[in-house]
Amino acid sequence: MDYSTIISPSLGVLVGLLMGLTGAGGGILSVPLLVFALHLTVAEAAPISLLAIALAAGVGALLGFKNKIFRYKAAGFMAIFGLLLSPLGLWLAQRIPNAPLLILFSGILFYVSIRLYLQAHRKILGVPEKESKPAPCLLNTSIGKLDWNLPCAKALMLSGATAGFLSGLLGVGGGFVLVPALRRYTDLSAQSIVATSLGVLAIVSGGGAVFSAVSGSLHIFVAAPFALGALGGLLIGRVIGGKISGPRLQQVFAIMAFCVAISLIIKGGNAL
Repeated sequence: MDYSTIISPSLGVLVGLLMGLTGAGGGILSVPLLVFALHLTVAEAAPISLLAIALAAGVGALLGFKNKIFRYKAAGFMAIFGLLLSPLGLWLAQRIPNAPLLILFSGILFYVSIRLYLQAHRKILGVPEKESKPAPCLLNTSIGKLDWNLPCAKALMLSGATAGFLSGLLGVGGGFVLVPALRRYTDLSAQSIVATSLGVLAIVSGGGAVFSAVSGSLHIFVAAPFALGALGGLLIGRVIGGKISGPRLQQVFAIMAFCVAISLIIKGGNAL
């Protein structure tokens, strides 16, 4: 039996756990894990990652909808532009050599890990966040909906498009783009931001996975057990998340991501 059928669901469980414990950005490590454990290229690992993220994020978004914290109109609007750019990213990934993609991925991981670590460090020290300009997308509490305007639409459109392009190119889902964007451009609660970003991820990643399957670049016998493992891990992570999540866990995740980034840039450098 192909050893990937055993390793794949185990990796999926780990990715799902990270998503359940750390939020929408936890899936960013799925591609590096597939690259190192199954010796796949970024272009081969990206569609597998997208299928897992779509399944896990979809369940997370449904739970958010049940709890009435999922802003489905904002998620749908962002996802439209993400779906438009995701196929372009997938198309480019099949044509760019693996080494440059590994180095690009490592650069994104460096950025994400450093930002997460510093963010958690400020929370631990109790440092207040810097005052910023008023968010363009404000929640109208009288009707419980966002007040839409042109600056709001432009901000959400660009965020969704960026997340979609990177999702297709690197299989990262895009939670690391969506969560900070929603935090900056809206006044939604933290729980609502996570639920809404999961909804965008589910649609965009699902669309990318379907596009990959149609084009023949999705290894379904690796992707299916990986995705099911990620779903199981996500559910476990949500159960235990309340007990062990927090700034310290975020710092641990950031350090893990930083180490993976170093490994990727070494691997990419050796492949040049």
